[in-house]
Amino acid sequence: MALQEALSAHLETGLTTVVRAWGITRTDGVTYGFTDHDRDLAFEGFKFKADSGLTAMSLEQTSGLSIDNTEALGVLSDLAVSEQDIEAGRFDGAKVVAWLVNWADVSMRSVLFRGTVGEIRRAGGAFRAELRGLSETLNQPTGRVFQKPCTAVLGDTACGFSVDAGGYSHQLQLAEIEENRVFYWPELDDFEPGWFTKGVLSVLTGLSAGLSGAIKRDYVDDDGRRVLELWEPVRASVAVGDTVKLLAGCDKSFSTCRLKFGNLTNFQGFPDIPGEGWTASYPSQDGENTGGSLR
Repeated sequence: MALQEALSAHLETGLTTVVRAWGITRTDGVTYGFTDHDRDLAFEGFKFKADSGLTAMSLEQTSGLSIDNTEALGVLSDLAVSEQDIEAGRFDGAKVVAWLVNWADVSMRSVLFRGTVGEIRRAGGAFRAELRGLSETLNQPTGRVFQKPCTAVLGDTACGFSVDAGGYSHQLQLAEIEENRVFYWPELDDFEPGWFTKGVLSVLTGLSAGLSGAIKRDYVDDDGRRVLELWEPVRASVAVGDTVKLLAGCDKSFSTCRLKFGNLTNFQGFPDIPGEGWTASYPSQDGENTGGSLR
């Protein structure tokens, strides 16, 4: 509170030394700092670069549940934000904090904005990033979904299954690649075909380290090669020799949870919910009409 009062008193003098600073923390933990000052600043674990070419448009804030938003404009460069990182999605959902700070005494500062990076557009060697405020999450529907399939994600807190358990994850090097989306190996004898269908392929090394993709199909082709096909290509370059981690697939069904993972006690679906056909059912002379289970 004392620092806020000191900053307010400084602003009231009319002769100020305040600038803006932005700190960005990507989901993989990498941090960036930018400022519109003519020299670098440092505080709260960030180093704010003066030559980054980043500026911000006016901040829009409301008292209701509307999204507080603004936009950040910047120059693409290998030293700051590269086009390759944006294309790979490494800034998607990154956390952003904007400060008004006295560059002569950086302890005198105030948070102007706190949120995440939304849509990023780039053209002509520059980028335009939408910054979404914290109130956006309040507009998203939450709560329990009642459906037959499981609503948990394999390995999350609701699922409770250890994805590092033997036989459910596997690390290996890439042998053959097609369009960053289809991966071939001479064999994967320890795992039957289809074991990784609806699983996850995560890249651990190389230019795509930290990126992942959902596995669409896992099969053996006519040449006897084991093939894993993703729904979408990995959004950065992958190369032969890069190390990847394969996570077993889960189709969210009651039987898969029980037989494949032995995790039935944590199943988050409702397999006994009647289907839509039940609402239109009627008594008949054939079959049983006992009022028992409809499964």
